[in-house]
Amino acid sequence: MADERTALLPARPAAVTSRATWIAEMVLLAKASVPVMLAYMLQNSLQTVSVLVVGRLSAEALATAAFSYMFAMASAWLVALGGTTAIDTLASSSFTGTTDKGSLGVLLQRGFVVLSGFYAVVAVVWMFSEPLFRALGQDEVICVQSARFLQLLLPGGLGYVWFECMKKFLQAQGLYRPGTYVLMITSPLNALLNYLFVYRFGFGLYGAPIATGIAYWISFGLLVLYTAFVQGHECWNGFAPRQACSNIGPFARLAFLGVVHVGTEWWAFEIVALAAGRLGTLALAAQSVIMTMDQIINTIPFGLGVAASARLGNLLGARDSEGARRSAHAAAMLSVVFGTALLVILMVCRYMVGSMFSDDAEVIELVAEVMPYVALFQIADGLNGSCGGALRGMGRQWIGALVNSISYYGGALPGGIYLAFHGWGLAGLWMGQCVALFLVGIFEWIIVGASDWEGEVKRAFDRLEAGGITTH
Repeated sequence: MADERTALLPARPAAVTSRATWIAEMVLLAKASVPVMLAYMLQNSLQTVSVLVVGRLSAEALATAAFSYMFAMASAWLVALGGTTAIDTLASSSFTGTTDKGSLGVLLQRGFVVLSGFYAVVAVVWMFSEPLFRALGQDEVICVQSARFLQLLLPGGLGYVWFECMKKFLQAQGLYRPGTYVLMITSPLNALLNYLFVYRFGFGLYGAPIATGIAYWISFGLLVLYTAFVQGHECWNGFAPRQACSNIGPFARLAFLGVVHVGTEWWAFEIVALAAGRLGTLALAAQSVIMTMDQIINTIPFGLGVAASARLGNLLGARDSEGARRSAHAAAMLSVVFGTALLVILMVCRYMVGSMFSDDAEVIELVAEVMPYVALFQIADGLNGSCGGALRGMGRQWIGALVNSISYYGGALPGGIYLAFHGWGLAGLWMGQCVALFLVGIFEWIIVGASDWEGEVKRAFDRLEAGGITTH
């Protein structure tokens, strides 16, 4: 019988509540990932604009700048984008799992120390890159000019690494937009600096790395100012070099595995580019068009992976094992939605893509011919990005690195190259990549789905304690 404690409204069915919770999680992840995607698009635009500015000097200068930035992407930028996944893992859990929010500041400083050490190794390679390029069979002009280009980019590259550290420090606090705000200022500024250094100040080709390096440091400085005066300073208790330099083993291990996790996929694409060059000028031109487009599109799954990693780490730190499980699966489902939308767009615009970059009818036709594999690739790439982000949030970068290595180097690359040189051409290379990434995405989703989430909560706190972070 009804009494004064009887609910005025009927209880919502459990299925409706559950569905609403899942939808809310997907919406939250989508909102968090959009500014991250925009930030990476703008970040990539810094070197793209630099190449475009230099390209007006000569074809030789264009080739040198493009090759140099490609080499930077495959080495130093890996330290920034792969190594900082350790901050994703540790800082996001620390933010919700400790009473001392200043521990995030310690982890940020530890990131500066460890990743600067990683960058020092890259610096040595860059300093002596001329004989390395010669050993790789590059033209003598590229060997000399790219080596000098990278040496001038060295100071600015460290600014790129530190800027990425600052972004991850803020993202761990749920602050995803500051990096975008900063890059909206420095992206046009970078174009102006490149124009001034290359043309007005008379540096020519070598003005580009100087200008772009300055833009990286300005980006870092502006993000520091944003943190100090707007948002994020609550997690900074001042400089603590002794704490930052202690217990660095767990951080360095996660950072190194993050570099390998991201690097195994990026290096595979470089191998594909080299293989495309062996197929002839037409295939190389079509591959260049596709890769330029895919580098822009790749910011979508990568951005979702970063948002998923930070969100999952926050939930593990809050001891919300069910929420963490739901978030990991919601990110994977959202990635399939994004990937399917991209597939449809690319298939509709398959002939437009080639024509945006080239007037050559044969290049446009070949791009359109390969586009179905590239379009299907987007679903797999999205799944890899979201599940890889979940694994990073769980501190299991080694699994992503292992799965990538086996899938790419044990199957996809050999298979794709075999198909490419046995009648399939460029389509064979992309078929191999597509198969590899579907295997990676499916395997990683199975691993995430089979996780013991209560155990992941415990491991998250064990990692913090191993790094000298006091938990509650």
